Amino acid sequence: MQYFTNDFVGFFEELSTNNHREWFHANKKRYEESVKKPFEIFLGKLIQEIQKYDPMLDIEPKDCILRINKDIRFSKDKSPYNLYYTAFVSGGGRKDKSVPGMFLRFSPEMVGVMGGCFGISKEQLHSIRTKIDQDSSQFRKLIENKDFVQKFGEIKGRALKRIPKEWKEAYEKEPLIANKQFYFVGEVSPSIITSDSLINELMNYWKVMRPVNEYLIEAIQ
Repeated sequence: MQYFTNDFVGFFEELSTNNHREWFHANKKRYEESVKKPFEIFLGKLIQEIQKYDPMLDIEPKDCILRINKDIRFSKDKSPYNLYYTAFVSGGGRKDKSVPGMFLRFSPEMVGVMGGCFGISKEQLHSIRTKIDQDSSQFRKLIENKDFVQKFGEIKGRALKRIPKEWKEAYEKEPLIANKQFYFVGEVSPSIITSDSLINELMNYWKVMRPVNEYLIEAIQ
């Protein structure tokens, strides 16, 4: 099924050179019809597909989709709108990015597909490090899986510059112990947005990220 027309990309391409409230409000109906409504329908179907494998996922599109308005309070760039549309599909939705799930970013340049933990608390970070330390071989096996590497490459995130004494031995076995975040990123051509195989393609990414996400979920919970 095709969820989006070419105007999804067209809207953001034009917004990039007209990023002000006057243009956006003049194109509000277009935004609703080409971006917001079809994205909600698409996301609802994606959630239904994920629930076939994860029936415990209890979330709706409105709980996942982030606002198109930018937070410009602390930014030098005062343009009011993001040039992409995003959603965080997880048990915590957009309000809790520490819960591993699938983060999607649709833009004219690419479709970003991300997973793992972003906003981790101090306690959650300690739990993840402890789990990795207890069985670093299992963690390494998951992130070196050929399908995972092919789609996502490697685990990313900010890392400690100085390793605390309590983690030095674990760091020698697994350098990712130093990470303060554990996330991974895949990129797909934006042509997928208008493709009939959009859901299938994204579900392939979800299935590959699932073992790593579940490992992290088990650690933080």
